[in-house]
Amino acid sequence: MGRCAARPLLAKRPLSPIDGHEADGLRSTRKGQHGQGKNQGARMNMQKRLSRIFIFAGALSLGAVPTPCADAQERVRIAYSSTDTTNQPWTVAYEAGFFKKNGLDVELVYIGSTTVAVTAIMAQDIQVGNAAGSGIANAAVRGADLVSAGCVINVLAYELVVLDSIKSAEDLKGKSIGISRFGSVSDVAARELLKGLGLRPMEDVKILQVGGASERAAGFSRGVIAGFPSPPGNVELIPGGLPHRILANMADLPKPYPLPFICAATTKSYVAKKRDTVKKVLMALIEASHYFKTNKEGTQKIIAKYLRGANKAYLESSYQSTVKILERVPYTTREGMKIQLDEALKLNPGSKVTVDGLVDDTIVREIEKEGFIDRVYGKGK
Repeated sequence: MGRCAARPLLAKRPLSPIDGHEADGLRSTRKGQHGQGKNQGARMNMQKRLSRIFIFAGALSLGAVPTPCADAQERVRIAYSSTDTTNQPWTVAYEAGFFKKNGLDVELVYIGSTTVAVTAIMAQDIQVGNAAGSGIANAAVRGADLVSAGCVINVLAYELVVLDSIKSAEDLKGKSIGISRFGSVSDVAARELLKGLGLRPMEDVKILQVGGASERAAGFSRGVIAGFPSPPGNVELIPGGLPHRILANMADLPKPYPLPFICAATTKSYVAKKRDTVKKVLMALIEASHYFKTNKEGTQKIIAKYLRGANKAYLESSYQSTVKILERVPYTTREGMKIQLDEALKLNPGSKVTVDGLVDDTIVREIEKEGFIDRVYGKGK
């Protein structure tokens, strides 16, 4: 199979290192993304228009406009939502050539917000993109045609970073921690970390919508917030060496918190029309996950390329944390999706959405049955 020349679309993008999941893209659409009620339909339409503008402008500014390809590989636009290590299976699949190997000519687009990514997928500006279960469920109960086709990470991997002066859960009472926005992955992480410490979110500890990673880092350094949830290892990237500590880690909870976290999301209508394309995306992610687990040096080089300022401490810590939670067979956790759906239904109790409507296991099941995963990993491994 021929190979098109790789396009380093996003390697030099300015980064938001502490928690990129809801960072840069969020600021572009915040006014059109909040609130509930009768104006929701108009807001959703506005979000679609904004997402098109956002993605097109971002592509132009980053030099990500597609270039002609001599081979007959299928063109597809894929989005990833963060430059931290947990999101790197997407960039590994791109940089190590697994998308191309599976017949896809991919334009890889960075959208630093699950909310914006979901809107772009619904508008088909993005064909397949990373979206956590919380984003999929929240959109689906409002009528979106979204589905998770598979997840390479199915647990919520976050730490609670606090000021060094806070040495116990009791010390955190009466203070505030910062997230990007309500309903985001960082919001889910903040609430679960607080509950794991025996604290009541919003009662014992306030949760503030601070914005992206840079805003949270600034608020933390000024003492506006006493802490923030962060993906594993990202604490190593805090600028200025501000004294801090890890007060809680999701990995230390009695049971890992199930969450469809790093997932290939698309629309049901796209699966119906382009099932084989979605299958190829999942096959590339499976190969990327295997590469991640077995080629530490190569993976860390890719991480460092996409995450400016990634020092040795970060690369080691985040790699070791992430490699433990990568799935061999990327089924979507139904338990985790049910938790997110139950939360979404509290705001939209009239919705008839079920977990079965949010998860399409059939493609991963087909890939597994055909023996592809055994060929990648070795049978029985």
